[in-house]
Amino acid sequence: MSEQHTARMRQTEMQAFSIGPFDPETASAQEWAQLQVFRRLRAAEDHPGEPVLADADFQHDVCRQWPLQQYRRFVARRGVEIAGNLILVCRREGTPGCEDYAAFVDVWGGVLNRFQRRGVATALLRTLGGFMQESGRRVATMKVHRPESHAFFRTIGAKEKFSSIENRLALAALDWAALVHWRAEVQGLQWEIHAGRVPMERLAQLMAPFSQLINEQPLGSLDIPRMRYDLAGYESWYAEMDQRGGEHFLVLLRDGDEVVALCDASWDARFPERVYQALTAVAARWRGKGLAKAVKAAMLQLLRERHPQLQTMITTNAHANAPMLSINQRLGFAVHRHDATYQIERDGLQEFLAARTGHLAA
Repeated sequence: MSEQHTARMRQTEMQAFSIGPFDPETASAQEWAQLQVFRRLRAAEDHPGEPVLADADFQHDVCRQWPLQQYRRFVARRGVEIAGNLILVCRREGTPGCEDYAAFVDVWGGVLNRFQRRGVATALLRTLGGFMQESGRRVATMKVHRPESHAFFRTIGAKEKFSSIENRLALAALDWAALVHWRAEVQGLQWEIHAGRVPMERLAQLMAPFSQLINEQPLGSLDIPRMRYDLAGYESWYAEMDQRGGEHFLVLLRDGDEVVALCDASWDARFPERVYQALTAVAARWRGKGLAKAVKAAMLQLLRERHPQLQTMITTNAHANAPMLSINQRLGFAVHRHDATYQIERDGLQEFLAARTGHLAA
């Protein structure tokens, strides 16, 4: 079969799929049902064995208005069946610091296994390219873990800028006695611990030190604006947890008013046997004193007291964060999967798409 004939077949196949927006506010019951089927199939392929949100919870989450981020959704259809999707996330205009995020878009989505290598992903990329051109976005960022996803993004010219590991801990296997010693090693600092919620007035005081600490973490070669915590995000998140059930836990170590170490985690009532541990950080000048071990130990003790039914803690660590990986390994965390974050600039994406158009027209 000649290359020209293969290209014509690929073009014909691509024409069998249509790309269009999915608007949560105007979608019909039938469109929602189709999306529910698609996202369950995707979940089984991408995260086999993982719990899946109930349909009502998923629809609620998709319809939710986030105060800091704005979402645009697209689906690739063959007839009424959804073969792939594209989710574009940008900083909402008018929010604090939005000008710093104006050049960036986060990209999520994918294609069902049986529709891969049929031009669907490339068609979705054309939608991304058009959006970036129209909105003036310069950099698109994508996080993946499946081997075929790595291969695809390398093919289009995206560069791997950051690598991370999702680690999981079976809480039943923890050496709780060792945690007592880890926590007791801290001397001369003040503990501050919040279970369930952190008062908003206190969170307001913590936004600046939290932003400082997260920007001191290993970030690879990512082209991103300075990360920031915003109180509006917490207000929205807490309101959401008030509705569906959930808790936020925060452990701090302070030297007077200075936050020198922190560890935070969240519990979702929809998945009661799991807890998600987010940021653990120690201020640069306080490292090497065992503070990360101490706040992790205090957090685990707190969670055990609050939710004795918990079985698994899930966290993500940068490959480059050797000290934290070492602590987690000593605790008994095991690698669940490896992730990579890719970025591509608008010009590079347009160059790839132009080459694909020329190939198909040859």
